[in-house]
Amino acid sequence: MSASRRSGTTDELGPDEPGPGREGSDGSDLLAALLDGMDAALCAFDAHGTVTHWNREAERILGWSADEAVGRAGFAGWAVRSADAEEVEARLMSAMDAPGRQVNEFALLTKDGGRVLVRTQSAAVPGPDGKPAGVYCAFSEVHAQIDLERSIALSEALLDDASWGVVLVDADLRPAVVNAHAARALGAGRTAVLGRPLGELLAQGVEELESALTHVLAEGAPPAPAELWVSVRGPEGERRRCWRSGFVRLASPLAEEPVPLGVGWLFQDVTEARQGEQEASLLRFRAQQLHRAARAAAECEDPAEAVTVHLDFALAGFADHALIDRVAECPGDAGAVRLVRIAATPSGAPGPSRLDGRAGLPVRYAESHPAVQCVERSGSVRAGAGALSAEDARAWALARQWPQDAVHALCTVLRSRGRTLGAVTFLRGAGRQAFERSDAMYAEDVAVRIAASLDLAALVPPDH
Repeated sequence: MSASRRSGTTDELGPDEPGPGREGSDGSDLLAALLDGMDAALCAFDAHGTVTHWNREAERILGWSADEAVGRAGFAGWAVRSADAEEVEARLMSAMDAPGRQVNEFALLTKDGGRVLVRTQSAAVPGPDGKPAGVYCAFSEVHAQIDLERSIALSEALLDDASWGVVLVDADLRPAVVNAHAARALGAGRTAVLGRPLGELLAQGVEELESALTHVLAEGAPPAPAELWVSVRGPEGERRRCWRSGFVRLASPLAEEPVPLGVGWLFQDVTEARQGEQEASLLRFRAQQLHRAARAAAECEDPAEAVTVHLDFALAGFADHALIDRVAECPGDAGAVRLVRIAATPSGAPGPSRLDGRAGLPVRYAESHPAVQCVERSGSVRAGAGALSAEDARAWALARQWPQDAVHALCTVLRSRGRTLGAVTFLRGAGRQAFERSDAMYAEDVAVRIAASLDLAALVPPDH
């Protein structure tokens, strides 16, 4: 049964007979198919308030079929309570004399006697002469309309005012929509990032991010958020950030089978919190290492052995190599600094530190060597190879009597009983970061313990 009234003549709301150029197709059948395919319930009234059209969605909501609805005079007595019929009809038909659309809410009756609260949009239907010939009314259940409005409101809020980043990524892994928070995090404007590859926005971490997006497109949303470390390119250089990220797969609601439209990526910057946790964890680990070293050194009969114990415990997670130089007397020049290597970690395979320096031969350090400067200043000195090539960095390390893979150095003075005993040097390779101020403070704590053991070793007679 067509959703519109069948007749052999043209009715007021549209022709039923084929028009020119339709090659025999029935315009009424086409209209019925269009109306029945709509997601919204739709009905129409002529100028006298008689129902002329009724589609399948209206039948689904109220239970009345097109056969039962079309031709009735208004809603009175079947789709609306008699007490409310006059008011409902007046508000619906008032759309004929009002510009644009009117929105109302009514309680309609279902065929089985129930009541459904619907939200309607009604507007006038013009006739051939341009005057209103009737009214069409599209309606849906209020809760469904509210759900839709909530979804739209949520989308708009996420893409405008959210306090976390929201990026809609298309199937090609390029940003399609970006909210203001995400644009600031990416260091660009909202429109500047659209359609650009993620590799142009991120210097590091782009592989992990693209892998996560590809997984979501193929498998769906992960069960829990993921934390991704990235480096964001900006006018002031690269910024290392940690983003706690959640992902959802976007699929078209109009397709019969789920068709992925892309991925919704929501993230929040948790860099400060994670850095704080890492720093706290590092401090706990270093405090435990100092405690273990003190316990182990207390069991050493030879104070010189305790020196290497402190050095080995300090190396764990801190440096790749370490060495200790002791101040030796310089008969020719009382003001010159001469250092003798007394302990060092193996420069090849890893292993415990070895005691050395029994011959008392000085190390060939230049006057500007960081260890010499450390002794002269009675403080810590940091040095690094900088941006040198690999070959030049090896030459830089060998020229300072260090292992060839060293690119970062931290020299800390050894002092005990108000005297400078020497210096301890910690070295890192290219795979580690340069020493920072917090590293220097830890090295100074280790140096205090090494200096105490070294001073004690000088006081104990060799035959003891």
